[in-house]
Amino acid sequence: MAWNEPGGNGKNHDPWSGGGDKNTGGGNRNSGGGGGGNNNQGPPDLDEALQKLQDRLNGLFGGNKGGSGSGASGSTGGSGGSFKLLGIVAILALVVWAGMGFYTVDQQERGVVLRLGKFHTVVNPGLQWNPPLVDDVNLVNVTRVRIHDHRALMLTEDENIVDVDISVQYIAENPEFFTLRVRSPEDSLAQAAESALRQVVGSSDLNSILTEGRQIMAVSVQERLQRHMDTYETGIRIAGVNVRNAQAPTQVQDAFDDVIKAREDEQRSINEAQAYANSVVPEARGIAQRMLEEASAYREEVVARSNGETQRFLALLTEYRAAPDVLRERLYIDTMQAVMSNNPKVLMDLENGGNNVMFLPLDKLMDQRGSGTTTRSSTGSAEMNLRQLNDQITEQARNRQAGNLREGR
Repeated sequence: MAWNEPGGNGKNHDPWSGGGDKNTGGGNRNSGGGGGGNNNQGPPDLDEALQKLQDRLNGLFGGNKGGSGSGASGSTGGSGGSFKLLGIVAILALVVWAGMGFYTVDQQERGVVLRLGKFHTVVNPGLQWNPPLVDDVNLVNVTRVRIHDHRALMLTEDENIVDVDISVQYIAENPEFFTLRVRSPEDSLAQAAESALRQVVGSSDLNSILTEGRQIMAVSVQERLQRHMDTYETGIRIAGVNVRNAQAPTQVQDAFDDVIKAREDEQRSINEAQAYANSVVPEARGIAQRMLEEASAYREEVVARSNGETQRFLALLTEYRAAPDVLRERLYIDTMQAVMSNNPKVLMDLENGGNNVMFLPLDKLMDQRGSGTTTRSSTGSAEMNLRQLNDQITEQARNRQAGNLREGR
């Protein structure tokens, strides 16, 4: 029958109470003491569910103080189970927390450990453990070469504008400084690179930057940039600076190309002139040295000849004082020999007082002899012919002289 049927007790026939009194049977069911009343089960009451939740909370935080004896004993048993569950949950949470602390550091990396936001240590490669939520680990690659490119228009020392493009290669050598000392090491590097480059370019002229001064400029920029990085404590080591391009602005590039070409032509002309000078000057110096040697030899010859003539004159003077006639005749003969040896004409003095003078064309004979005698055999034959001709002429002269003598008799 319905719970609100007229003439009946509605409370005893409540379909949601399970056949018993809500305050007694339900309470006993909640406290673990069994249950009474009707066995007809229905949907749980909202008040009953709230009462169960309250009992469990009371068990967790000290038990049910307002219940009966049987209810108190049931609450004590529920509190013990809750503590066991809480311990298991705590152990699982601890295991999960400890497992979250394991991590691996690669061979190329270093780990910067922050404990509660403060630097603690730097860990090396390998398997590491740090307490989670307490330590914070920042991994930094200390071997990778990073590259920063910078390009800008700059003013040189001679008040010219040049477009310079450089590439900076750097390494995070100190992971602690790289992570903690500077907020943004890359930005600091970019600003320091521009400052160092402008300082070096501003102290150099345009010609050296565009031609042979690039390597010197790169070395100077690297040294200055490394000093800036050490001063800022960025932990960065500059591996190298490369000047990829250095040229005049695009608007005046053609004019600069003409200037460079003119300088190259000038240098080529200088090199050609230097090469010509190197070929002519040594020859001229050799000729001058030869002339000096010849003049010195001539001087020595003249001096030696003069000294010899002096010694010869003094020796002849001594002999002349001893035998004047003999020396006079000797000097006459030597003088005539010296004079006649250079004369192409020959005068022959015949014997027995003859007045005939015979002329021999020795100059033509000598010319004929000199024109065709280049070898030794031809020279010997010419001398032989001349000797035979001389003997024939002498024989004819003697015969003629003998004939004249006979006619005179």
